[in-house]
Amino acid sequence: MSARILVVDDQAANVRLLEARLQAEYFDVCTATNGQEAITVAKAEQPDLILLDVMMPLMDGYETCSRLKDDPATRHIPVVMVTALDQREDRIRGLEAGADDFLTKPIDDVTMFARVRSLLRLKAVLDELRYRESSSAMSGLSGDIQDDVDSASRVVIVSADPRATARYAGAMPARVTVREVHEPGEAIAAARDRADLLIVDLTSAEYDGLRLCARVRSDAATRQLPILAIVRPDDVQHAVRALDLGVNDIIHRPVDAGELAARSRTQLRRKRYADRLRSHLDEGMELAVTDPLTGLHNRRYISSRLRQAIDSANNGGAPVSLLLADIDHFKSINDTHGHEAGDSVLRDFAARLLTGLRALDLAARYGGEEFVVVMPGAGMAEAQIAAERLRSSVAGSGFALRDGSRVPVTVSIGVAQARRGESLDGLLRRADEALYAAKNAGRNQVQAADNAAA
Repeated sequence: MSARILVVDDQAANVRLLEARLQAEYFDVCTATNGQEAITVAKAEQPDLILLDVMMPLMDGYETCSRLKDDPATRHIPVVMVTALDQREDRIRGLEAGADDFLTKPIDDVTMFARVRSLLRLKAVLDELRYRESSSAMSGLSGDIQDDVDSASRVVIVSADPRATARYAGAMPARVTVREVHEPGEAIAAARDRADLLIVDLTSAEYDGLRLCARVRSDAATRQLPILAIVRPDDVQHAVRALDLGVNDIIHRPVDAGELAARSRTQLRRKRYADRLRSHLDEGMELAVTDPLTGLHNRRYISSRLRQAIDSANNGGAPVSLLLADIDHFKSINDTHGHEAGDSVLRDFAARLLTGLRALDLAARYGGEEFVVVMPGAGMAEAQIAAERLRSSVAGSGFALRDGSRVPVTVSIGVAQARRGESLDGLLRRADEALYAAKNAGRNQVQAADNAAA
């Protein structure tokens, strides 16, 4: 996978070396020689990943990383700190500043590219979600992945050693519910049970930890679940294989409690952010096809589905009929009782409309007090029966208002069945003419369009 990577180091030789190694793997590279320049370049170039040296004058890597993660324009960019320091305190300080991972000098190419590919895969997924969310009907999510650090979460810890799982569980952040698991079958079930993070000990000889990670990644129910793997520090091949299989992060034994907590918080934050994006995207998609007042489909959606049904009928498929309904004298309801009462009537009308439909029928608010029902597979006779059922349901009893009073409501309905070769506009026009005829004939009635070929 190709991507743009920002290399930040105050030593020109280090920059040139990393640049050459990355370009040899077909990455596009931009560079900076200090923290402030790194922030400026990151905002302007929007790289896919930042390799950030820790030891720099004026503004070190920790402060640079912290500023990058505090800025909404750059906080989504993964940061890998490159350092000669390998002390526990240094790693925890970097993770708390927002770093996604560490590379220790001298840098091993195999390890570096495995970590880079892993983080780039994750960023590609989040970028796609962010793009879709920004293009949806409900765009505007803050994009903050730093908040809710102590939100309630569910973590599954897998190790054949009960003492190890207990030790790892004790390191978890506040408000984390931990489930300790000691065999793979139980781990899969636990992962499916609304887990937010899976921690797998790959050093256990009693089961194949990599196979467990692969099963989690191949299962649709757990594909998005972050995995933090525990590996031996001398087993580079195992760590690289884990990252290539889709493990999100690795930590070496002996496991430091503070580092485990920091890495877990990072993964939980990122999952909450991805979940919020997906949820917001779903809401946006729902809003794009739904009328917010009545909960029915909207005009845009129903027109698309009606066109599909007509095309199917024109190609030898089942017939399709259309109901076009308009609430009688709706303006007088608004004028007499107010718009809140009018909205109440529209919602109640939509509920009555839905109760009389078949499972495959589609109902929509077409505009104002006008409603459409698409009936796939229904001929004219069946559509007329459904229309009369709706008319009777509406006229049979008044609609309750908030003040306890009831207002009488009736509806006029035009019915049309699609002719062979007829267009969407042609079918809608004939249904509208039938509705107009029902209005002219005194309202509160059903009129069928002439279905003879034009």
